[in-house]
Amino acid sequence: MEAKTKHLEFIQTTINRMANNSFLLKGWAITVIGGLLAFGFKDLDCRYIFVSLFILSFFWILDGYYLHQEKRFRELYERTATKKESEIDFSMKTEKCEKDEDWFDCIFSPTLRVFYGGLLVVHIIILIL
Repeated sequence: MEAKTKHLEFIQTTINRMANNSFLLKGWAITVIGGLLAFGFKDLDCRYIFVSLFILSFFWILDGYYLHQEKRFRELYERTATKKESEIDFSMKTEKCEKDEDWFDCIFSPTLRVFYGGLLVVHIIILIL
């Protein structure tokens, strides 16, 4: 039972790292985009706003990637939890995921849509003003 527990700990650590990366990305997105929007609004220069739109899409896609990886490792965790002790091989490969969600679906998951969609709405409002 010790090998199974250790393997599950490895997987859980990876899941936590992915979730932490996603959290940090959201913080950086707010900071960088907020700064660029402030400069753009202050100088009335649309270039800042368009650059921040590019950065917004970059953070959104990268956050979707981390969410996709996190879901794959969650499935690996579930598969490992159901294995017998003798079947534990300490594999961290997630290629065999059965319910592998498309990366595109993760980018447009409800949580990311609300967060980055809200930032996109702010961009649109500023462009209209």
